[in-house]
Amino acid sequence: MAKANKKEIGFEESLWDAANKLRGSVESSEYKHIVLSLIFLKFISDKFEKQREKLIADGMGDYVDMVEFYAKDNVFYLPEEARWSFIQKQAKQDDIAVKIDTALHTVEKNNASLKGALPDNYFSRLGLDVSKLAALIDTINNIDTIANECHMTEEDLVGRVYEYFLGKFAANEGKGGGEFYTPKSVVTLIAEMLEPYKGKIYDPCCGSGGMFVQSLKFIDSHKGSKKNISIYGQEYTSTTHKLAKMNLAVRGINGNLGDVAGDTFFKDQHPDLKADFILSNPPFNQKQWRADNELVDDPRWSGYEVPPTGNANYAWIMHMISKLSENGTAGFVLANGSMSSNTGGEGTIRQKIIENDLVDCMIALPGQLFYTTQIPVCLWFITKSKKENTELGYRDRQGETLFIDAREMGTMVSRVHKELTTDDIAEIAKTYHAWRGEKKDGKYQDIAGFCKSATLEEIKANDFVLTPGRYVGAAELEDDGIPFEVKMKELSQTLYSQMEQAEELDKAIRQNLEVLGYGR
Repeated sequence: MAKANKKEIGFEESLWDAANKLRGSVESSEYKHIVLSLIFLKFISDKFEKQREKLIADGMGDYVDMVEFYAKDNVFYLPEEARWSFIQKQAKQDDIAVKIDTALHTVEKNNASLKGALPDNYFSRLGLDVSKLAALIDTINNIDTIANECHMTEEDLVGRVYEYFLGKFAANEGKGGGEFYTPKSVVTLIAEMLEPYKGKIYDPCCGSGGMFVQSLKFIDSHKGSKKNISIYGQEYTSTTHKLAKMNLAVRGINGNLGDVAGDTFFKDQHPDLKADFILSNPPFNQKQWRADNELVDDPRWSGYEVPPTGNANYAWIMHMISKLSENGTAGFVLANGSMSSNTGGEGTIRQKIIENDLVDCMIALPGQLFYTTQIPVCLWFITKSKKENTELGYRDRQGETLFIDAREMGTMVSRVHKELTTDDIAEIAKTYHAWRGEKKDGKYQDIAGFCKSATLEEIKANDFVLTPGRYVGAAELEDDGIPFEVKMKELSQTLYSQMEQAEELDKAIRQNLEVLGYGR
């Protein structure tokens, strides 16, 4: 059993190492589409084969090539040339890249829900070495063996592999690549804060779909039902839009990510949506997102100043506010400057948002959490209603905002990258839910240096700045029990000793200078 546990812990890393060694001259930004597409094809093919075998076993062999008998159970129908078994048999042929492209095209053509989801002619265009491509196919084929040894369902395992690979590609690609990926610990924290049990979940810049996946993991871990939620999203970059569609499909999730990739500000594909939960990580400090004469009368900023052209932070905030249902809540990541900036009328917009009592909670996060930037970031939580809710056990928090300073949290997992631990996430979420009044999380109380429930008057006194450090104060220093006189004597002795050492060093330097002929 110990052997299986050890394997379960490291199987993603082993697969990654094997796959990454085969990359050769292909850029990581391109290679991720090769690897993730093959993982996807392997997974949907295995599900197809199981469904096909089930139909035959149930005496329904005459229907094995009818799409409807697969679609009803959320399984994609695959013609023979699109199946993993076919690709595996042809793996060492010179035209294997063409066969894979054909398989992906065929899958998409036969399954309407995958329209626009799969890479188009990637394999043929990139010219990956045939032997390396064959070896990569063998590596991915090992997922079967690993699933059996780890006593996991293949769906769970493939989901974990897909998520792990997305994170590794983001880390390897650095600043440019990480834009499609929000660190798992940050996504988990947002999901634990919002608790998206049921309703409509929306992400206006969904990247590879991590917010949706984590929302569903939250539902699973809390014994909820996926049938009670529906997913809406949008993504600007075409290749990332495809990653998101595959990421959802790997987990059997139906989501509306729009017909095509598109700009959320100029081509909103969910114009009438009112979401119960919004989880998002908009681009940080996005510049020149509109021209001076564009979107000036947009209804999304009705009642506010028009957001400046030089930074889209407040355009994203107001877009999300406009998408919230009557009792909806949004949790999103922004650069720290959003909490205090007055540039381009941002201060006026922030003041109005605060006066409208929409800011539920602000969290300052540590630096080094993101692949795209080393700067510290913050989490905003916006809600349309802070009124008492007896159904959810919420107390009345009108006119109040919770501030949490989590800058000292997190653990370094590499030389340059930090993650929030499970305990960090639990402590932050528990503090928020206790403040909201949920009895299961105990009674809330302010903790100097960590959390503070501030009134609108207090925020106004701080010029409507939302930086948690302004409100939580400094943590109290623990008394070490050593009397002041004893401590002062020890410090004085240390200082005298250092001064004596300094005199000896000065003397030695003078002697050396005299030997060199530079004495006075």
